[in-house]
Amino acid sequence: MITRILLLTFIVLSSVMTAGQVAAEPAEPAGKTARLTEETPAPLRFVTRGTELVDLAGNAPVFFRGIGYSPYLSGETPIHGAGPGDDGRYAEHFALFRELGVNYLHVFPRLMPPGFFRALDKTDLVYGQDVWVESRVEDYLDENYQASTFNQIKEVIDHTYAVGRPERLVLFSIGDELLAEAVTRTDARHPDVHDYQGKHVVVTGRTPTEVALARLIDRAMDYELTRYGRRHLYTHTSWTHIGPLENRPDLDVGRDNVLVPDMGDLICLNIYTYARGVRTSPPGSVTGTAYQGYLEELAAGTTKPILITQVGLSTSPFEPKPLVPGFGGHRVEDVPTTFRAVWKDTRSARGHEKYCGLVFFELQDEWWKSHKSPAEATRQDRDDPEQWFGIYALGKDNTLVPKGDIPRTVRTIFHEP
Repeated sequence: MITRILLLTFIVLSSVMTAGQVAAEPAEPAGKTARLTEETPAPLRFVTRGTELVDLAGNAPVFFRGIGYSPYLSGETPIHGAGPGDDGRYAEHFALFRELGVNYLHVFPRLMPPGFFRALDKTDLVYGQDVWVESRVEDYLDENYQASTFNQIKEVIDHTYAVGRPERLVLFSIGDELLAEAVTRTDARHPDVHDYQGKHVVVTGRTPTEVALARLIDRAMDYELTRYGRRHLYTHTSWTHIGPLENRPDLDVGRDNVLVPDMGDLICLNIYTYARGVRTSPPGSVTGTAYQGYLEELAAGTTKPILITQVGLSTSPFEPKPLVPGFGGHRVEDVPTTFRAVWKDTRSARGHEKYCGLVFFELQDEWWKSHKSPAEATRQDRDDPEQWFGIYALGKDNTLVPKGDIPRTVRTIFHEP
């Protein structure tokens, strides 16, 4: 898990600005809006219609049964930007996807190798491309940061058309889980920045951090359209610790800094059962869980499709960070119960029709995480929950080993309606 709907009362603010101009509004904006311009072309295959995500190939709404995928093996690390190896691992992994009933992969490496896409060609799977951006920064609106980040985004888009499969791609997610301290710092440095009108993305009454994301998404969308003559869905993946539901006592940001990730085509949110903002939610209407309560309030406040981009449990040997109870230390034998509950919570929640998918995080453990050096990235740390979220462990011969009944549970869930 590297993991406010202030859509309570939206007001439409009009302004006359040149494309790409950042405008100043009162220090306390009355509401938030986000829209795409009428001139922005729709994607060719996956589109949004109201609160549904529709596959035009079948002209029907979709619900993604997804797995987060980052297929690094022993001795590999993305710390310096390297992609995973290009070998026979994909045949093994795609056989597991088929067995599990997966129809969507949420891909984390920025530059997947050709072998991954050749394996994809042999299936009917589709994928979403997470575009990781540096979150440990002083200011998301800093022009140097905006420029360097945009260059990284362009690299991913170019790779998609040169090596990837644009016809199988659902979305680009620009950034994943911004840090609370950087959000607060950015907002404090730009107290008068609340609006942005780009060529495609228009937002009003926003926080400076939200404007920073709108700028990146707008430029990315325009680059793809200009360079390749088409676009995909665009989004930003956020997490419940910083919003979008603001009426929670345990958020990591103040209400003035709450982030609503609606500056694209759909809402993508990492929603963990134990996470801040979730565990303090009221009980759901059907199951009575706080998880369902969160999903229902989230659905009630948005007019866009919602994709749960991460949910899972870390099976680290113990829980070393009591600041977030539940972040680590879960017994393998207990995970299936939570997975089944999350699925029921999602499929039976009031407003469930607004959810277009659920992605379990993740296929395999990521022992290299947490900003480790290349030398340290060869081992799995017992005291780091980030490295134990896989539904499979990595065996000594790089074969994926099932963690108890977790894979079988996912398979059962994904074959349900």
